[in-house]
Amino acid sequence: MPARPASAEPPAGTAAAAVMIATPRRKSWHERWHDRWCAWRDGVLTSPGFQRRAARSWFLRPIARRRARALFDLVAGFVYSQVLLACVRLKLFEVLAGGPQTAAQLASRFGIEAATLERLLTAAAALDLVELRSAGRWGLGALGAPLVGNEAITSMVEHHAVLYADLQDPLTLLRGQGPPPALSRYWAYATAAAPGQLPPGEVNEYSALMSASQPLVAEEVLDAYPVAHHRCLLDVGGGQGRFLAAAARRAPGLQLMLFDLPGVVPVARETFTALGLADRTRVFAGDFTRDALPAGADLVSLIRVVYDHPDARALLILRAVFRALPPGGTLLLAEPMAGAPGAPRMGDAYFGIYLLAMRGGRARTAAELAALLQQAGFVQMRERPTPIPLQVGVIVARKPGLAGP
Repeated sequence: MPARPASAEPPAGTAAAAVMIATPRRKSWHERWHDRWCAWRDGVLTSPGFQRRAARSWFLRPIARRRARALFDLVAGFVYSQVLLACVRLKLFEVLAGGPQTAAQLASRFGIEAATLERLLTAAAALDLVELRSAGRWGLGALGAPLVGNEAITSMVEHHAVLYADLQDPLTLLRGQGPPPALSRYWAYATAAAPGQLPPGEVNEYSALMSASQPLVAEEVLDAYPVAHHRCLLDVGGGQGRFLAAAARRAPGLQLMLFDLPGVVPVARETFTALGLADRTRVFAGDFTRDALPAGADLVSLIRVVYDHPDARALLILRAVFRALPPGGTLLLAEPMAGAPGAPRMGDAYFGIYLLAMRGGRARTAAELAALLQQAGFVQMRERPTPIPLQVGVIVARKPGLAGP
């Protein structure tokens, strides 16, 4: 995957930059044509007369209805998310996994008036979370069934209550006014000047969430890049050790190393001991914005780490990894990416606003990540396809030089 050279754009404040700003590039003919087309289209689509005609035209009616539904879904999206949250908090999907039940049975179980619960069930059915079966019984829907026992997704559903609170007044968030967003306090390590000095209470909650949601991405990453041909894997920002545990199952001969904040690593040690991996693992406490990473691994992973940080800190992390790797060593970088095929809403809409509330990093395209990797000294950056790009993208890069024996 080619990356744009670091010198392609002059630094801000230089004379060259000033010239570029003062003399914008002349538009090509197809850009001018596209601008005129968009202006004409905007005029047509904003016309009340056209909207009425489209709704009545046999040819345009399906398009008009589809766009009306899409727009309504944007308006009603918060209500949909709260229906899901209510179902998760009631553990409705786990209950229905034991067999269909009537609304009266569920109402008695949950302590909710039957008519009110019926309203929730009807709403959940419209979202394919549950479905009405024979004899007035309710069962799992197509989207509800995968949530049964799925700690990765349900923990994220619960967590989003924090984000929604920050988005009560989106303009205040966008303007940087008011008190710090609750999400920025939840992810305190991402903006703290000295993350390594944060007490355990300020880092363990986010670490637990990342650990719970790790199964969403770990298997996809390991499918995209087999790790068995490596000797030792260092997981930087590895939290409670879930990714390393998944890698250990894939590669029985792989040695494991974990590096994370001092407040996090005790839980990782407990995890490895409980899984019988203590003899294969070494755990290191430190702050990757200040401390050198441990040497000795020929593969380093950054799983959902870089997007938490602005460019300057992200580059600092990548350079720390570069120094820790031997010549010919490999970096495995995995995270949700902007511009992911078939998933623009995830990277640009969801993570764009989520990370703004977090006051940390941003979702980057694969090309932007490759440019950062190149600045850090890496070569041979390659994207590895994943089954569900909405969840995670993978880039593999190499440190120049020949690998040792």
